[in-house]
Amino acid sequence: MQQETIDKHIKAGKIAAEALQYGKSLIQVGTKVIEVLDKVEDKILADGGQIAFPAQISLNEAAAHACSDLNDETVLSEEHIVKLDVGVHIEGMIADNALTVDLSGKYSDLVKASREALNNALKIVKPGVTLGEIGKVIHETITSYGFSPVKNLSGHGLGEYNIHSKPSIPNYDNGNTNVLEEGMVIAIEPFASTGAGIVQESSHATVFTLTNDSGVRDPITRKVLQEIKTYKGLPFAKRWLERKFGTPKTNFALRMLIKANCVHEHPPLIDQARGIVSQAEHSVIVLEKPIVFTRLN
Repeated sequence: MQQETIDKHIKAGKIAAEALQYGKSLIQVGTKVIEVLDKVEDKILADGGQIAFPAQISLNEAAAHACSDLNDETVLSEEHIVKLDVGVHIEGMIADNALTVDLSGKYSDLVKASREALNNALKIVKPGVTLGEIGKVIHETITSYGFSPVKNLSGHGLGEYNIHSKPSIPNYDNGNTNVLEEGMVIAIEPFASTGAGIVQESSHATVFTLTNDSGVRDPITRKVLQEIKTYKGLPFAKRWLERKFGTPKTNFALRMLIKANCVHEHPPLIDQARGIVSQAEHSVIVLEKPIVFTRLN
């Protein structure tokens, strides 16, 4: 791996880590979710980064992909356990990190389970370690607290302008004997659940990814599509478009783009048994001495 590439990841990681901690400081009872997300994204841009994917806040049984649209009035309360997921890129080199804040005060062990699973997994990261070994460490840590790892969510590779590239990093021992290779850039993200440990899609998507830019004819949708193309294939938020084009035009264009198989939807993912979910995540460059580049020193 070239030093220039490493440096870009490290810069993205510093901005992502600081944005995540800033977002954590905003997660308070009485605060609107959309305000936290907007302020986190504004900080990323102000600090010289680009947004790798929309900042997301998933509450309680929602594990991932929950993101405010422009009309979201959700206010954080003392009944919420809050997952904040933040991604930054520098010229396509991505940093991805996440944490959990328990506003209820009821789930401290659940928060510890995912965080400790992440830390234990990072301790064994090096070239030659199998993906199954990482999953085993995560699984054993989370189950030692009496919770279930979310088996159908996983960590992932971080490619150039590609938030989810190979390899997939399991949260349980799936027997995968493929090994980490020197120079891989990966995100490890354990999820711990009080419920089923399996997530399913729910409600409408507010996060999307462009997959194809052909077959669109009407002028409104073409105009929206040109804006989407500026995101360079990375995930985008519906509210970004709503602020530029208004909600009616955005809804119309997204319907047309979905119909034309131009965008992929990312609906919120919730625990099947409505169990409460926690999350922790860091990004790391796989070397003999790995670089956890979203960890603030």
